[in-house]
Amino acid sequence: MIDPSRVYAITATYNEAANLRELHRRLRAAVPEAHWVVVDDSSPDGTGDVARSLASEDPLVYVIERVGRRGYASAHQEGMRFALDQGAAAIVTLDADLSHDPSAIPAMIAALADHDVVIGSRYAPGGGFTGVSAFRRMLSGFASFYVRTILRIPARDCTSGFRAYRAEVVQRSGMLQEGPEGYVFLSEALWLCVRAGARLGEVAITYAARGEGKSKMSARIMFESAWRTLAVRVRR
Repeated sequence: MIDPSRVYAITATYNEAANLRELHRRLRAAVPEAHWVVVDDSSPDGTGDVARSLASEDPLVYVIERVGRRGYASAHQEGMRFALDQGAAAIVTLDADLSHDPSAIPAMIAALADHDVVIGSRYAPGGGFTGVSAFRRMLSGFASFYVRTILRIPARDCTSGFRAYRAEVVQRSGMLQEGPEGYVFLSEALWLCVRAGARLGEVAITYAARGEGKSKMSARIMFESAWRTLAVRVRR
């Protein structure tokens, strides 16, 4: 059983000031002993200010502020390295836009008893979407099918960013090595874990439409991730 005080949640942020306090409230309700690492890329909306304020109120909140918009992948990698340096036993990744409900984290951590990586899955039995357009659901379903097929990953939801990892699989998989930026990090990280012998599990979640602010996802970004996923397969 994983010690709840050795769970570290990582959130990469860019212009999420309006959502951070609500996400913090939900995290504390779900996993009161977990640490939370916010990695912010110089958000012009004051996300860093909100994060620092939360850290001053809660000793389990840490803020890594980076100069410039350096990217989704490196933000997660930097947060993970920090968590490992602090002695994390499990690392959870989730988005800042309130689309990932922290109430699923206890079930995901419990599932790590029998798995090395647990995916908060929209496509596991009981999972789904709320408030998300049919077009976005279609793109998401295609992307997951594509990644599963190209990289031969034995999971229903291969593109979910809501995951729990055992610390040792993060270290041995190679996912912290420098690689392509963007959301393709999710595909490559999962593939590297499988290549390292990781046991995958899935916990059903309901993916919600984002809270405040503007989505960073677009059809262009998803299709860019698709060809970069193919490049991962060829390169590796």
